[in-house]
Amino acid sequence: MIQDIAPYQFKNEYTPGACTAHDRIISFDEEGRLLARVGEDGIEYADASEAGCPDDAVYLFSISGHGYYMANIRREDLPGSDYYTVRQLRDRTGGYELFAGFTAYHLWQWYSSNRYCGRCGSATVPDDTERALVCRKCGNVIYPRINPAVIVGVINNDSMLITRYRSGYSHNALIAGFTEIGETLEETVAREVREEAGLMVRNIRYYKSQPWGMAMDILAGFFCDVDGDTDIRMDDGELRYAVWTRREDIVLQPDDLSLTNEMMRMFKEDRIADFYRTEEV
Repeated sequence: MIQDIAPYQFKNEYTPGACTAHDRIISFDEEGRLLARVGEDGIEYADASEAGCPDDAVYLFSISGHGYYMANIRREDLPGSDYYTVRQLRDRTGGYELFAGFTAYHLWQWYSSNRYCGRCGSATVPDDTERALVCRKCGNVIYPRINPAVIVGVINNDSMLITRYRSGYSHNALIAGFTEIGETLEETVAREVREEAGLMVRNIRYYKSQPWGMAMDILAGFFCDVDGDTDIRMDDGELRYAVWTRREDIVLQPDDLSLTNEMMRMFKEDRIADFYRTEEV
């Protein structure tokens, strides 16, 4: 999945400080597109050695000893570069720098959306000790927003419920949705399947989770079994199609970046039961 970047090591501790020549600078335009060089060797962001270290650079995180900072730099400071959306980067390449771009985009959205205090309207400033924005006037403290959401693999004997979204990502997917106020994750699973496919489910069991900076999400994957009626009543406002698909007929996504694709692969290769047996040992 996108966060599996070994042997590189991601550290999200908030340790702000001046950037150095071997650190990376990620620059966004007003639409949230990242400035990067993209080629056969993957994604390359600006080194501070070539783009400089702007005084207002904001520390984001580090990967294997290289700090990543957010700052506005000129396209001329990174010859051969262009601006890309995170979706365009995903379609072109993978690797640890794609994960860096997704995570930086998550933070860019948060910083951009909280320049002013939602309580009193005053300008916010970064806190000195933790990842937070602070209003010096009223004391309001704003932490990064992380949206909980679920990915659901609904199983009907040797078939899985495969969907495609009405808009956006065009490849095969699973039922998905955001957790609402007052819900458990398991209740979100049952509600989303009922709303999007008209099905009841049972035996809801957690699989894995994944950060997904494109939508400021933390995704929690669950498998479950259809309960009773198997006739699909699809919400065509959300989905283009939703069909029971035998495991041998499932067409996977074109990359191995998403939790969704891993869950489809687990079912396609009939490895789900083995996974839960291993977890119990």
